[in-house]
Amino acid sequence: MNMSFLDKWRRRQHAHRSVPLAESVRADPGSVVELLSECELLRTQAATAGVELDDSVRSLELLDQLQPVWRDDPEVAPWLGNDAGLYLGTVLVRTVRGAVWHVWPNGQPVVRLESGREVDVVAAGHAWADVGAPELSQVYAEASEA
Repeated sequence: MNMSFLDKWRRRQHAHRSVPLAESVRADPGSVVELLSECELLRTQAATAGVELDDSVRSLELLDQLQPVWRDDPEVAPWLGNDAGLYLGTVLVRTVRGAVWHVWPNGQPVVRLESGREVDVVAAGHAWADVGAPELSQVYAEASEA
């Protein structure tokens, strides 16, 4: 997978200064969308349950209906929550007009809506993985109305 922004992010102009991820995102947003949409752990978990993640709103609804077996494994839940948030963001970016990935200065990826509102999809994914609420489809519905 060729993602030019990673090269820029890794490259150091000076030994003590690295290029921030946010700068790399601005330089190559297409590759960022591709990278953030991978969500390998979530895709594996969903496939095991017979759910295909096709970047649709319907797939979010199907994820909401999964039995939360990952909550039994404290090692898996945080990673799955991160993936769930990134997948939610992927669906928003691909289906809501004007939605784009944005990276806060601390490196946290969020989705910026056309209205300027930012959705912390990673936090939403962690809440979903930890307690099941809010549901991913609910977060999507609220964000798509804005």
